[in-house]
Amino acid sequence: MLNTLDYFIYAFAHLRRDNKNGGAPHKPVLLLALLHEYEVGHISDNRIEISPELIHSFSVLWNQLVVTSHDPKFALPFFHLTGEKGNWWKLIPHIGCELWIENAGSMRSFSNLSAAVAYAEIDINLATLLLNQESRNILKQILLKTYFPNKTLTQGSFEQDTYFENLKNDIYEPPIAYKSKLEDLKKNLDPETYQIEVYNRGTIFRREVVKIYDATCAMSGLRVSASFSISMVDACHIIPFAIGFDNTLTNGIALCPNLHRAFDRGVIAINDHYEIILSKSFKENRDSDYSFYKLEGKKVNLPEQTEYHPSLENFAWHREYVFKN
Repeated sequence: MLNTLDYFIYAFAHLRRDNKNGGAPHKPVLLLALLHEYEVGHISDNRIEISPELIHSFSVLWNQLVVTSHDPKFALPFFHLTGEKGNWWKLIPHIGCELWIENAGSMRSFSNLSAAVAYAEIDINLATLLLNQESRNILKQILLKTYFPNKTLTQGSFEQDTYFENLKNDIYEPPIAYKSKLEDLKKNLDPETYQIEVYNRGTIFRREVVKIYDATCAMSGLRVSASFSISMVDACHIIPFAIGFDNTLTNGIALCPNLHRAFDRGVIAINDHYEIILSKSFKENRDSDYSFYKLEGKKVNLPEQTEYHPSLENFAWHREYVFKN
């Protein structure tokens, strides 16, 4: 353990950086954000998701520590930590994006990074250190002393932050108000920051939809509970976000992946009585225990609170423009 700690003390103090303008602060800030996420319990293994929490911690720490004119791009350090000696930071791509992540130039934007990368995987020994408060504090002090010697961190920056509370509140707003807020953000933010804002809001939408449906598929009733992190349902947009720019709860429904795909491709729809209807334009094995036919006419399970029920107007739009009669 001590030898491992010594190794990562050295690694954190000798990060490969562009030395222009006082040295690029991106990697140290991302690692400090990572330390914070371990500290508050958002990360508990060696898998590093591109999560709204990590992105926001990066932004908070950047504003607190960086005084140079560097561009605070989250994508840069998340990708370029793969170049550190020892190969202790690896990117795991989405299926089909294996070659994409080998092109450093394409990974400069957040939208490309989030589209291509499923998550980063750090050395299991480093993860063990980051789960330990004593070694975590040592690594934090090394980063601060090496890259931000005249700065100190104040925990109050996180404790008083209302960013995620505001995002969650927006999810519960009327769709018109939500869309108007997005339009204002697009006008006032640079394109990169706007893309991050859309990504964060989409992630919060997915979490909240699954939450109000109690992690249960509204059509099949499938629900899996486990001691480890697992979800067998998706948050499905009724009107695609790219068309309606609507991440509010009434534009969402929780579906297991096969039914999510069937809904998105117009095989399944929902009528004005919240009943499942099937397209006549496909064939299936009706003897299967998992046949869509067995769902036809069944009423979907809805959240207890009626104000969270999916919009019948949105289902009508889906039947007109997506459903294959």
